Amino acid sequence: MIRDPGERGRKAAALYASVAPGLFRDLEESGLLPPADRAARERARQEWECFALYACVRALVAGGGFGAESGRALDAFHEAVLEQLRADCAGEAELESRRARIAQRYQEYGELGQKESRGGDPRVARALGLAAAARMLGAGEAAHAPGALGELVGSLHDALLEGVQQALEGGG
Repeated sequence: MIRDPGERGRKAAALYASVAPGLFRDLEESGLLPPADRAARERARQEWECFALYACVRALVAGGGFGAESGRALDAFHEAVLEQLRADCAGEAELESRRARIAQRYQEYGELGQKESRGGDPRVARALGLAAAARMLGAGEAAHAPGALGELVGSLHDALLEGVQQALEGGG
């Protein structure tokens, strides 16, 4: 495990930045998202951003538990992600909107994960994936196979979580 919590958090943020966009392209290429409507794709991309960040948070907590050291790793992670977001945003209003959406999803996904944790990891992954897929599809998009999208989104989330955990455990 990377010993320094700050370094651990920054490493997770760098992995997020390098891997999450490619995983979203995989989602786009799956054919499970709504047709190439710009608003629908942006909604899906925004939700993937939240869900992928949440995978990194889960990886950091899984690696370090719920102590002060994990808190420092999470702080460093979010500081690095904030810098990435700031560079992508047109201004403070957009940045604050994205931060608020991410915080809301962390809470929703966290509550869902706690509720479903009694069923074990596969049940949690499926529930989280279906919740993210429903957000990606939005109201009125039920014809677009939310179950299949949920399975794919959940598996990509878990792959990102496991990849971050492995990178942090290996220290490289």
